[in-house]
Amino acid sequence: MFNKDYRPTLAQLRTFVTVAENRHFGIAAAKLGISQPSLSQALVSLETGLGVQLIERSTRKVLVTPTGLELLPLAKATLDAADAFLARSKGVQGTLTGSLTLGIIPTIAPYLLPDLLKLVHADYPELELSIVEDQTRHLENMLRDGQIDMALMAVPSELPGMREIPLYYEDFVVVVPEGHNLAGRHDLDLECLEDLDLLLLDDGHCLHDQIVELCRQANIKPSDAAHAITRASSLTTVMQLVVGHMGSTLVPVSAVAAECQRPGLATATFDDNVTARRRVGLVYRHSSAREEEFMAFGAMITRAFNSVARQSRALL
Repeated sequence: MFNKDYRPTLAQLRTFVTVAENRHFGIAAAKLGISQPSLSQALVSLETGLGVQLIERSTRKVLVTPTGLELLPLAKATLDAADAFLARSKGVQGTLTGSLTLGIIPTIAPYLLPDLLKLVHADYPELELSIVEDQTRHLENMLRDGQIDMALMAVPSELPGMREIPLYYEDFVVVVPEGHNLAGRHDLDLECLEDLDLLLLDDGHCLHDQIVELCRQANIKPSDAAHAITRASSLTTVMQLVVGHMGSTLVPVSAVAAECQRPGLATATFDDNVTARRRVGLVYRHSSAREEEFMAFGAMITRAFNSVARQSRALL
């Protein structure tokens, strides 16, 4: 029976959310740093106080009840608000302080992080920043589950329950083996891609999908070619394949300075009238109360990108 005077504690709500996300008592207890009996007691106290069953337990699996699924987003929103309250209490309004976890895709992380982290240390020394690098679909799941606060990825993401802060557009650069007939050109159109043996990142990387989309716009089907069998999980590996004359590829301009200066590589760029780029932004939960902080962090990301992009463009 519902107790009208009952008020759940944040610890009880965090227990419920962690169990619901992991569907395993042992894993949830380990993540919370408590014993399984303590975790079970917190969950029972929450359910008793609310007068509803949130988690269905069995010897083989843990299920979230329909009521639990309905209340889970509200529990996450409450925890987000509490975290934002604590972060805001450590500094003036709009100041980035406390803990913050940023998810970032692999085709951005190694190129922006050096400049971004320098800005973080200089401008927000009290910010406790954690970084999670992963593919887009995994970051989306972590956002939903509250494991990360925001994600830097290609937008629009069109994720339910999320908001976005668009930050910058990033041009693509064609990378070919040294001596290739496109090397050094600055007037490419999308049809030029048809003459290239395009090397792609593995499925799951958004850059893979973006290159395929560019090919689609030019009525090219890279998946129809035998060379599409050759794929890699990092741009560094793709660069080595290009050096080895196994094909060509496209990279975001922020990667040029780090990846395209090795012997055996050459670059080419698209004509100014050709749109070959991606849009990058921050994605975060609609329920988060830290929008002002995310805006400030996004402005810092844009500064880092502009710095890296200038270095890369100087080499083209």
